[in-house]
Amino acid sequence: MKCPFCGTDDTAVVDTRLNDEGDIVRRRRKCNACDKRFTTYERAEIRLPQVVKKNGSRTEFNRDKLRASLELALRKRPVSTESVDGAIADIEEKLLSSGEREVTSQQVGELVMRELKKLDKVAYIRFASVYRNFEDVDAFSRAIREVSPKK
Repeated sequence: MKCPFCGTDDTAVVDTRLNDEGDIVRRRRKCNACDKRFTTYERAEIRLPQVVKKNGSRTEFNRDKLRASLELALRKRPVSTESVDGAIADIEEKLLSSGEREVTSQQVGELVMRELKKLDKVAYIRFASVYRNFEDVDAFSRAIREVSPKK
């Protein structure tokens, strides 16, 4: 690691600590040339796949956009923030574990649908009505039958 003060490569680690979550390493370093100290942080770099939209354009996966979609579907529904965070983490984990460099927006949409189905049936129907572009009452009826308990 180069010293940010004098630019030499001759630095030494004096102290290493993990943060509370254990996902970031903090290192105190000392430059052997100018004797100054500085801190570096190390974390794992995770690359989520790019999302290929219906029109063929590609965009970076956007966690904030995913959260906004979930929160819109769950608006005024009795679902905790922790549950939403868990759903987002599950979706990201599925995308990461797929090993794909690109996924379609439809694949992301289906993952969202699965998570909403587990979280809240009303939110699932709300999201499905927009995602699947319901055009009549029959489409709503089919979606409701999907989430209704079997008799």
